[in-house]
Amino acid sequence: MTMTSAVDEVTAMEIREASPAHFLIKIDSFCLLEKCGIDKYETKEFAAGGYKWKLIIYPNGDNDIEKDSSDYVSVHLAMGPTSSLPANWEVNVVFSIFLFNQISANYLSSLGITRRFLEMKSQWGLSKFISKKILLDPSNGYLVDDKCVFGAEVFVVERETITECLYLKDVDIPYKHDFKISNFSKLQAAWESEKFTAGDQDWNICLYPKGNGKGAGRYVSIFLQCIEPKNTVKACFTIWVKNQISDRHNKGTGTRWFSGSTSSWGWLSFIELTTINDPKKGFIVNDSCLLDIEISVLAVSQ
Repeated sequence: MTMTSAVDEVTAMEIREASPAHFLIKIDSFCLLEKCGIDKYETKEFAAGGYKWKLIIYPNGDNDIEKDSSDYVSVHLAMGPTSSLPANWEVNVVFSIFLFNQISANYLSSLGITRRFLEMKSQWGLSKFISKKILLDPSNGYLVDDKCVFGAEVFVVERETITECLYLKDVDIPYKHDFKISNFSKLQAAWESEKFTAGDQDWNICLYPKGNGKGAGRYVSIFLQCIEPKNTVKACFTIWVKNQISDRHNKGTGTRWFSGSTSSWGWLSFIELTTINDPKKGFIVNDSCLLDIEISVLAVSQ
């Protein structure tokens, strides 16, 4: 079953057992509203979400707002006094309108409607909440002995939104840097390069001459480290251990996201110790190792 709201949108309805959390109004002698010339009834105020609200019931439709609603009962939610609110106030809510079925003892309810209440627009609702034909038929259970019960739930949406911005970069020329590691055979712990900047982010290279983790004792391990990441960064990079007597270099290439929780990425088994330490292979000459990096920052997420 669907109804049309005051902003001419189709609103889904549901049947619910639980009563409204915030407000109920019982109307005796509903049919006398028209006889007494009451085309609009505003309920007393009720509190929800730290604000004051009220229901506005139009027994013959809100024709000033929505044309062709005279055959319906319209129900709106309006804010109470707003003079105490700051300038340019804004309140976002999810609200539902209810009508009690006195035969089945449950509620006809509009599914949660999300609206923004502003100084210039402090009232929202359903122009075609229920047709008068359905309401006035006692066998439907909504109007029994000329009595009916409307209700409302109002949940304020707190502003705790986390905003993320993704910036993509079209990089034609990657950043390049070369390093010379002297006295390679004397290295015991990890060697770290000097800091360099690429894509507005600081980086360095960490090399373990005797290996690290599963590579310990068999391989040289090499990692690219993002130093104190300001944002989440996606980088494409290539690291070379240069062969100093031929062009048969050893390299590794990766494309990874770096962040505060994952600031390092690399290879536990970059090159075998037997290979790099063999003078005939050309990776160590005069006890020096040459290391190159090429890096492009592709994206930044803030």
